[in-house]
Amino acid sequence: MTRADSRSRTAQRHLETGLGAGDLEALAQATHANPFAVLGPHRRADGVHEVRVFVPGASAVSLVAADSDHLLGECRAQAIDGLFVGELPESTGYRLRIRWPRSRQSDSPSEQVEQLVADPYAFPLLLGETDLYLIGEGSHRRLGECLGAQVMTIDGVEGVRFAVWAPNAQRVAVVGDFNGWDTRRHGMRCRYPSGVWEIFIPGIGAGERYKFALIDVNGERLLKADPVALSTEPPPLTASVVADATPFAWHDEAWMAQRGERHAGTAPISIYEVHVSSWRKHGGDDGALYQWRDLIDSLIPYVVEMGFTHVELMPIMEYPFGGSWGYQPLSLFAPSGRFGSPADFAAFVDACHCAGIGVILDWVPGHFPSDPHGLARFDGTALYEYAHPFEGYHQDWNTYIYNLGRREVHGFMLASALHWLRDFHIDGLRVDAVASMLYRNYSRREGEWIPNRFGGTENLEAVAFLQHLNRVVAEEAPGSVVIAEESTAWPGVTAAVEHQGLGFSYKWNMGWMHDSLSYISHDPLYRRFHHDQLTFGLVYAFDERFILPISHDEVVHGKGSLLDKMPGDDRQRFANLRAYLSFMWLHPGKKLLFMGCEFAQGREWNHDRELDWYLLQYAPHAGIQRLVGDLNALYRERPELHALDCEGAGFRWVIGDDSANSVFAWWRLDAAGRRVLAIANMTPQRLSGYRVGVPLAGYWTERFNSDSERYDGDNVGNGGGLPSEPVAAHGERQSLVLTLPPLGVLLLMPPDA
Repeated sequence: MTRADSRSRTAQRHLETGLGAGDLEALAQATHANPFAVLGPHRRADGVHEVRVFVPGASAVSLVAADSDHLLGECRAQAIDGLFVGELPESTGYRLRIRWPRSRQSDSPSEQVEQLVADPYAFPLLLGETDLYLIGEGSHRRLGECLGAQVMTIDGVEGVRFAVWAPNAQRVAVVGDFNGWDTRRHGMRCRYPSGVWEIFIPGIGAGERYKFALIDVNGERLLKADPVALSTEPPPLTASVVADATPFAWHDEAWMAQRGERHAGTAPISIYEVHVSSWRKHGGDDGALYQWRDLIDSLIPYVVEMGFTHVELMPIMEYPFGGSWGYQPLSLFAPSGRFGSPADFAAFVDACHCAGIGVILDWVPGHFPSDPHGLARFDGTALYEYAHPFEGYHQDWNTYIYNLGRREVHGFMLASALHWLRDFHIDGLRVDAVASMLYRNYSRREGEWIPNRFGGTENLEAVAFLQHLNRVVAEEAPGSVVIAEESTAWPGVTAAVEHQGLGFSYKWNMGWMHDSLSYISHDPLYRRFHHDQLTFGLVYAFDERFILPISHDEVVHGKGSLLDKMPGDDRQRFANLRAYLSFMWLHPGKKLLFMGCEFAQGREWNHDRELDWYLLQYAPHAGIQRLVGDLNALYRERPELHALDCEGAGFRWVIGDDSANSVFAWWRLDAAGRRVLAIANMTPQRLSGYRVGVPLAGYWTERFNSDSERYDGDNVGNGGGLPSEPVAAHGERQSLVLTLPPLGVLLLMPPDA
């Protein structure tokens, strides 16, 4: 064949397909930016309706009526592998009958497999203009129902609609098991100016694995998981999974109707913090992880038995690296595939609510990991993160920082929060590392950070986001709470937004945690010199609505277990721990305790090992567990201990200055003025004849004693109670002459209780 003949033959092929050489090359090389312009049904200049199909590897394609098996015509193979063109007698509905040379299950080259499916390029625009506008404005509050993979029926055809925001990509395609992960197939259409790419793929459904194949702004090929995936593969696999669209049948109407009352400052809130992977495992440390269905049968009854009001789960949004404990998540809309399906997780939450237990999730809007399949440089640009490393890179954690000043990112994170609160009935979010979000110079040396527009250190975009988050949550998920892990003196963390606060429901009291743990770790001989570490917290205890946190961070990274922090011999260590936990529960503020601390886990927490449950066969550990259970019951039972947790009227010192004896005494009060008396002796010496003034004459009941033999203590105390004496003390006309147990805490009830 001469060169002229070749050119003539090529021109004829281009004429037959209606496509130019550039289109053919782009289809073959998976670089075509707009396959909808060249594939699917098109009307030629001569009025003929032509269908172009690109299915690389197929041996034949025919057109079949949309509503019957009637053959409309055969398609002709074209110049490149997989390109077929057919003609329709008129503009009519059709399906594609694709014949493949062999099935995936067979090695026989002669076997022909037929696939009858609608043409993905025959569907009109998918996302509405309102959706696209809201995405661009950062105000779409249901991104999980708009972007990502949605099982749906369009024009009577079942399939999955895919959509992803990648405004700077040159091309985006969906790849998965359904197309052999072939980047040439299922190229998407970009909806300008929003930068959202979309396609509807008929004939597939829930359970399909997929990713997005991008050609980024620099011409590089990327393979990315779906940022708005509702389900994922269990790590170390990284594909997104099309989620089942079947609505979950909830049974928690009574809980949801009352949860606002359960989260008020006047309510008892006692939180059990759990790392799901290491709470328990099947068969011990090397066993399989508990699934959500396992936890329904094990964790929930345990939390109920222990008397906690809530369980707080360390992040369960999908995260690639187990050693991050979930604090480097990549799928902000998907429960981790490690523990079961999204429906399994919903069932766990539902079961918690039916058992009277609230569910709080740790949520991480400050940063994300740099894994190549994730959000980092998603379309070749700093799409989700700040571009400059002084703003967009966390040196401590080797992660990227969300650019919350970008409308679409602001909206993405807001939609994630609402997704958990609304769609999974989550009762609260504990926002991780708020301090790192608030300060532009957080953990940075001078010259390594960029000031805000006023020259200050505050991250104004993050402040605006947190305020907006808390306003919107109050509107969209009434009764739920948002809790700040914030370790600085930033003012008004729990103040209302209209009063220039951040609007959080509660804040972790990190100052109390540091001071009280420092105090209790001192040898009792020297505690007199550190007395203020227990009293200083009451100076600011009511400046915010506080939660007292003994979290995972205090029992890891060489800090030892909570028991390890206690000085003295074994007997004294357990007595110290009983006294410390009792002081915590009788102190103003809601409570949070990390798993294992409730039975005095002996070793430092290791995320790869389950808790040392075998320790409960030993009396001191079982005693600590009973003590925590009793403290929870007492805290919930007595309004004096919880109703004014966040108000100064709920606390009054009786004795705060007896540093010589390391003794503390204080009132806890409710709104009606009822009171209970707490007394702590933080020395290993029994103190007899210790006088404390009280307002009422009569018999005072010793309601709680941390040295009780029930808790494996020595049972030093006051025999269950004692009468007052008409001797004035501490500004009162009556007083009690008490025996204070060594390293012990007492709670006494007045005669009218």
